[in-house]
Amino acid sequence: MKIAVAAENGKVSEHFGHCEGFTIYEAVGTEIKNEAFVQNPGHQPGFLPVFLKEKGTDVIIAGGMGQMAQTLFSQQGITVVVGASGDCEQAAKGYLEGTLKSSESVCREHENADECGGH
Repeated sequence: MKIAVAAENGKVSEHFGHCEGFTIYEAVGTEIKNEAFVQNPGHQPGFLPVFLKEKGTDVIIAGGMGQMAQTLFSQQGITVVVGASGDCEQAAKGYLEGTLKSSESVCREHENADECGGH
């Protein structure tokens, strides 16, 4: 399994599209076996779900994400977990251990702006 965590300075980014990159963890069972950091190639509508799917991602973890992005990830077969915060590796471990649950945190304020209201 591969888990991508939207990252900003080692912490879960509040908004996946504007993060500095993605820390991708490869896991077997509940154990992380490998990690790699991939720069964010840019926030373009519909691009990141395909980009992360091409990296083999099964799960995306972020602080917040718009509903359209969540739908696009789901269409790629990628599980979306939003509402996360704190250390990236701890978030990934929390998901693997079943303690990190999605809060359905949806960004609604950023459709045509540079910011995500509050994220």
